[in-house]
Order: sequence, then structure tokens, then C-alpha cells
Amino acid sequence: QVQLVESGGRLVQAGGSLRLSCAVSGLTFSSKAMGWFRQAPGKEREFVAAISWSGDSTYYADSVKGRFTISRDTAKKTLYLQMNSLKPGDTASYYCAASRSVRAYFSRSDYSDARQYDLWGQGTQVTVSS
Repeated sequence: QVQLVESGGRLVQAGGSLRLSCAVSGLTFSSKAMGWFRQAPGKEREFVAAISWSGDSTYYADSVKGRFTISRDTAKKTLYLQMNSLKPGDTASYYCAASRSVRAYFSRSDYSDARQYDLWGQGTQVTVSS
């Protein structure tokens, strides 16, 4: 059974930090590009960050560049999102996702396209207070 389980979301003050985790099981984690997306109430889901299947390339939305860092631990089959200098605008449910393709070479626009991902977690809530 394929599972992506996010954790680490909570209430934090503006300027604070959080690290989200996404534990993956039931798929070949090392062969999948992985991404983080978020969705705030009343807004569309948006791309946050992605990492190639090999781990040597990362991509970020402009709104989080320089503040967030995506990483992966193949041995632990876990995806991370380190979030620093959090802002109230970062408040959202955060979802991890695994790519549809195996060992794919995506363009930057592919990494940010939710249609490239077919496996999603249930989300973890991040709330940033001002």
C-alpha cells in the first residue's frame, strides 16, 4: 500500500521555523521526483518546492526561495521541507507528492506542475501568526 504521511505542521509565530516531514512507503522512493505543494482556505493549490529523484536538483516558488529548503533522505524514505522566516502568508495545508514518472528528467515547469504528481499525502496544517 502506497502511503505518503506528512507531519510537523503546527502554529508558529512569524519569523519562526518549522520542519515538515513526509514519510513514504510502498513505492520506490529513490526513483521518484518529490514535491511540496500548499493550499490556503479559498485559494488554489500552489507549488512550493521540488527535488529531483536523484536529489541533485531543487526548485522553489519565488515566494519561498531563500527561506525554504527541500531535501530527501533515501535511506529513511523521507522528504523534508525546512521552513525559516515564516510569514503569515505561509499559512496553509502542506502536501507532499510523488511524481508519476520514474527517474524522469523534468523541466522546471514540470516540477511545479501538479499534474506530474499522482501520489499525494493527506496534508499537514501550518499556521503562522503575526
